[in-house]
Amino acid sequence: MRVQVRGRGARRWIAFGVIAFGSLFLVVGLILAGVSVSFLADAERARGTVVALEWRNDHSGATRKQRQNDQPTAYPVVEFTSADGTPRTFRESTGSNPPSYEEGERVEVLYRADAPEDARINGFASLWLLPLIFGGIGLVIVGIGTAVAMVGCRRS
Repeated sequence: MRVQVRGRGARRWIAFGVIAFGSLFLVVGLILAGVSVSFLADAERARGTVVALEWRNDHSGATRKQRQNDQPTAYPVVEFTSADGTPRTFRESTGSNPPSYEEGERVEVLYRADAPEDARINGFASLWLLPLIFGGIGLVIVGIGTAVAMVGCRRS
């Protein structure tokens, strides 16, 4: 009888730990979504042009086998003119393979008037990909932890 009590207690702590871990991911996703919403609320808009694709292999922490199979990622380099008439260039922080944009493609640029170097292409990946990934992983982990906790409650 005493072993069962310890087993139930351990399951509860494991379920609690999984829910807490998932909640952490969920909170990070919500914070990143809030940052994107705040950025959108304050952003100036401008027309820009993709002037180049910067191809990079990001090997930080990768093993040699992973590096051999790794494909380069294209990061668009965009030129636009800010509201004060100054020409600006930035490299998008989100890259892809195959490239999401082509050289010469016209794009809408979002930037802060007080910090025009903080510019982004008005697209799903640059605004919502990270919040969706963190929030989605958090929801799945919280769901698993909740399911484990519910099964544990029904058994007792």
